[in-house]
Amino acid sequence: MIHEKIEIQREDSEYKATLYTYFLDNSNEMHPEKKRPVIVICPGGGYEMTSDREAEPIAMRFLAMGYHAVVLRYSVYPAVYPEALLQVGETVKYLREHANKYHIDNNKIILLGFSAGGHLAGSFGVFWNRPFLAKELSVEQEMLRPNGMILCYPVITSGDKAHHSSIKHLLGERYEELKEEMALEKQVSKETPKTFLWHTATDDCVPVENSLLFFQALHDHDIPVEMHIYPIGGHGLGLANEETSIPNGYGVQEECQSWISLVEDWLRHF
Repeated sequence: MIHEKIEIQREDSEYKATLYTYFLDNSNEMHPEKKRPVIVICPGGGYEMTSDREAEPIAMRFLAMGYHAVVLRYSVYPAVYPEALLQVGETVKYLREHANKYHIDNNKIILLGFSAGGHLAGSFGVFWNRPFLAKELSVEQEMLRPNGMILCYPVITSGDKAHHSSIKHLLGERYEELKEEMALEKQVSKETPKTFLWHTATDDCVPVENSLLFFQALHDHDIPVEMHIYPIGGHGLGLANEETSIPNGYGVQEECQSWISLVEDWLRHF
């Protein structure tokens, strides 16, 4: 495995992100020329922090499936939009530019986000072809194209069903100016990548309507989308097993543990 810690910092920014790589190395015995998809993991945390529970344990599961994985510890408040979005762009750019070194399939760069990290991944999915991103990152627009998204109980809307504190931390003093633009269900286009969504109907932090709104927007644009709504379970479940639970036991929800197997099947037919 090629495990590295890479700092991401734009020249004109005071903020740094850290990219943790988990690349499966090729073997002359088994797969000397194999190119693998890469999963770009954006942990949640309300744009205030990035959760450990939605980082390395998730990467390990995708490694076990045979995929490369990277965890992006993006900048959070007081860093505000579009800082984290540009850091995702820098990550996608880096992966494409180093695809041969790390044996990456350039046509299968897939964003995965949890909660506010789901909003970040989803934001890049709908904004990736905005001219300002390519200009800021000094890259051809097509180099930034994500090929798929996996959004886990994501923050999507900035409307009635919003997780308002996430949007406020994202936008800071520009909240009133930009909050409408951060309603991702209103930003979907034909260029938004195919998506896998899962949520719980009883999420008392980020309402399930967030995923429902995004599903409807994708469906309206004929974007392939798969969605799973579990009838029970709270927010921030991670893998929904003991590995990603917290000391008081919260986070173990057996009924929701199938999401990772459903994602594996979705990726197999990607």
